[in-house]
Amino acid sequence: MKTSKPIQHVHFILHKPLGYLSQFMSNAKHERNKKFLGALYEFPEGLMPIGRLDKNSEGLLLLTTDGVLSHIICSTPIEKEYYVQVDGAITEAAIADLQKGVTIGFKGVKYGTLPCKVKKLENLPDFAERSKKIRDVRHGPTSWISITITEGKFRQVRKMTSAVGFPTLRLVRTRIGHIYLNKMQPGDVIKIDELNVD
Repeated sequence: MKTSKPIQHVHFILHKPLGYLSQFMSNAKHERNKKFLGALYEFPEGLMPIGRLDKNSEGLLLLTTDGVLSHIICSTPIEKEYYVQVDGAITEAAIADLQKGVTIGFKGVKYGTLPCKVKKLENLPDFAERSKKIRDVRHGPTSWISITITEGKFRQVRKMTSAVGFPTLRLVRTRIGHIYLNKMQPGDVIKIDELNVD
C-alpha cells in the first residue's frame, strides 16, 4: 500500500508596498485596474496572505500555501506591531487612551478594542520614501508611534488613532510574532522553509 507524501507547503515574507491589495486577483469589476501581489513576484499557485493590509497600508505580510497554518495564525492572539505616523503632536493622554482600549465601529456595530502596547517613537523610522507624498510639512506637526495589538479588526489601527483625535497618515506593519520586517524594502520577497511566528 502506497503512503502519500506529506504536502510540501511554501511560505514567503513580503514587504507589501503602498497601493497594492493583499490578494492575487479579483473578478470584481471595480477592482480590475487595481494592483495585486502577483505583479511583485512569480508566486506559486495556491498561495494566500495570512491576514491582510489594506491598500493604503504597507509593511510585513506573510504568505503561505498552508490553509491550516493560516487559520491558526489568524485565530491566535499573536502580537502584530505597527509603526504609525499620525496627524499632530500626539499627547500622553491619547497614548494612555489607546493603551486602555477605545471604542470603534464596523458596519454600524460599536466595540471596544483590547488593551494594547503603545509608545511614542523618539527617532523617526528609517523607511523608504513613499511614492505618494503624504503631505507638506507646512500643514503642521506629525508624530510616529508604535502600536502592538493582538486583534485584527478591519482597519483597526486607523480607527483607533482617529478615535483619540490623531488620524493615521502612514501605517507600516513591522512585526508579526517574532518575524520582523527589518530592512526589507517595498516589494522585497523572501522565501522561507518554515513559518513559525511563536
